[in-house]
Amino acid sequence: MATPVYLALSRPQHLSAITKLPACLRTFSVLNRPSPNYPGHVPLTHIERGALAIGSALWSYVDPTRGDLIAALGEATAQPYFITKLRDTMLSHPTGRRLLKDRPRITSKSLNVEYLRSLPENTVGRVYVGWLDREGVTPDTRSAVRYIDDPECAYVMQRYRECHDFYHALVGLPVIREGEVALKAFEFANLGIPMTGLSVFAVTTLKRKAFQRFWEVYGPWAVRNGVNSESVLNVYWEEELETDVQALRERLGIEMPPDLREIRRAEREKSKKEKERSASAGAS
Repeated sequence: MATPVYLALSRPQHLSAITKLPACLRTFSVLNRPSPNYPGHVPLTHIERGALAIGSALWSYVDPTRGDLIAALGEATAQPYFITKLRDTMLSHPTGRRLLKDRPRITSKSLNVEYLRSLPENTVGRVYVGWLDREGVTPDTRSAVRYIDDPECAYVMQRYRECHDFYHALVGLPVIREGEVALKAFEFANLGIPMTGLSVFAVTTLKRKAFQRFWEVYGPWAVRNGVNSESVLNVYWEEELETDVQALRERLGIEMPPDLREIRRAEREKSKKEKERSASAGAS
């Protein structure tokens, strides 16, 4: 069996042959792909990035709790403009510059979760770990950034991703679909990451009461607080663990939204009582 021509060519010959192909064909060649810029980096062509953005957007619209799809959507749509702008926002802030220099990571080991449980109830660390326990999540569930080309910008996205649960805890929103949509709206108003704005379209998949509640309560709260507060990406959370959580909210300019879980619990209780009354009336 004859050896295929592309196997008989050396890499320089490969590249020479590729440059002679039409641009539309060169785009699809794996040999035309740039080398990775950091461990785990997957360089994408423009067409691949577009396909990743469209596919992940469609599926995360159906299920906004799919963290893997939302992560892919975030990376595919943030480059080149938005993630660079976010990096520049950090560079313009003293704490942001320190974060980019130190590049801390948020994991259960780096935070010492057991220590956080020993802190006073009003501290950022205790509120954070209490939220983790209540929602059944850990700091180790955030996937590594793969599709952003610049290493520093990749860290910015990684930092945003790992801080997401701190934002949840700070404002008390749960990980249910309604809570995620509200927090994404806040993040979009505060950070301007396209994925967070696109994720807000998942509001159309909410049930009637939740949909109405978003437009009347949580949507306005998200826009008002996201626009008026300090950038939450410039918070060095590791240094705020013993800070009074309300003092941090006031420093950032963030108001607490109504307790979503309590609202939903009250609605369930009301619905249950109405059904019981209807059943009693029907029996009599």
